[in-house]
Amino acid sequence: MQLQQPSIPSVPHEDPTGLDGQQNRLAFLETQTGTTLPYLSSIHAGTDLSPLKGNIENYIGMSQVPTGVIGPLWVRGQHADGQFFVPMATSEGALVASYGRGAKAVTLAGGARAIVMEEKVQRCPLFRFENLDQVIQFWAFVQENLPQMRELVGKMSRFAKLINIVPNVEGNQIILSFEYTTGDAAGQNMVTICTQGLCEWLLENIPMQPVFWYIESNFSGDKKAVGDSFTRTRGKRVVAEVVVPREIVAKVLKTTPEALERYYENATLAAMQAGALGITGHYANGLAAIFIACGQDVACVAEATVGVNRFEVTPTKVGGDLYLSVTLPNLIVGTVGGGTHLPTQAECLRLMGCSGPGTANKFAEITAVAILSGELSIIAALAEGQFTQAHKTLGRK
Repeated sequence: MQLQQPSIPSVPHEDPTGLDGQQNRLAFLETQTGTTLPYLSSIHAGTDLSPLKGNIENYIGMSQVPTGVIGPLWVRGQHADGQFFVPMATSEGALVASYGRGAKAVTLAGGARAIVMEEKVQRCPLFRFENLDQVIQFWAFVQENLPQMRELVGKMSRFAKLINIVPNVEGNQIILSFEYTTGDAAGQNMVTICTQGLCEWLLENIPMQPVFWYIESNFSGDKKAVGDSFTRTRGKRVVAEVVVPREIVAKVLKTTPEALERYYENATLAAMQAGALGITGHYANGLAAIFIACGQDVACVAEATVGVNRFEVTPTKVGGDLYLSVTLPNLIVGTVGGGTHLPTQAECLRLMGCSGPGTANKFAEITAVAILSGELSIIAALAEGQFTQAHKTLGRK
């Protein structure tokens, strides 16, 4: 069934760094979204510093990162369904323009499908015992008491739920991967506090004591890219796809589906030779920009950037269009807690209707489609030799 193309209210592009251009864009966004942005626009100076408690120590001031917007970006997700304007904070010229070009192509194509497939967050304590027999006894005790440990988590947190505990045994020590869901929070602090409580309960009740133990073994993949990044989920596993008609590829991206597929095949081979974890163009660019704008833990870009994209020409009987998908197995984001309550970050989330409880999966789907848009644009630029000129034009003083 042919999707009806939307009427696209374009973000004003004139005077890109001037005051008049800023005011025009703010007025446009207010009209389109019904959201005011007093802190982003600097109408409010933010002299009340009390909201910073829990986010910073030894405060001396703000490091100002310019924030732009792309859109409308049409997302057809289970939780995000509609056209969205996505804020991105960066000091890299050409980045917002590139993602905006991809967003235009995606929206003209009728939007991208996006689904949160799975969600869980880990904390992985390590226990060293005297011998392997004690490890086996300890693991048996953990298995027998898993229902009670789930109940304990419910008493420690309103939002965390213990899904499972997975063992990894090496000699006389064992790593336990405590896997949780954390509601609408990214949840790193939440799972740390809950795991600490569970470990203390274990130490009080097991028949033998470990030689030593640590709350985190460096096994969880927290803030790092690891080999397990594809086979397990940390945060949210999100998949997005789009079919971009040939005429839109030509008009917006100035290339062909065949050229995109050819470049992707060669870039994939080169990434494999370099030993890359994942096949991506520049996930980290978009993730860092969205994370900074929206109050996420920016260091989690390390695991979130591990993913896979795929460019293919559809069969000729379908029209020889472009199929593109992105898979992000470790998109660790939230819409409550952390930095999401800070003034400009809260405004950026409200701009997408992603502020507060019940919106984390929506935010994840929007983020995934934004990343897809960035992959589409950068691969087109590289395939057609546009990359250097774009940076010379937009990325230099």
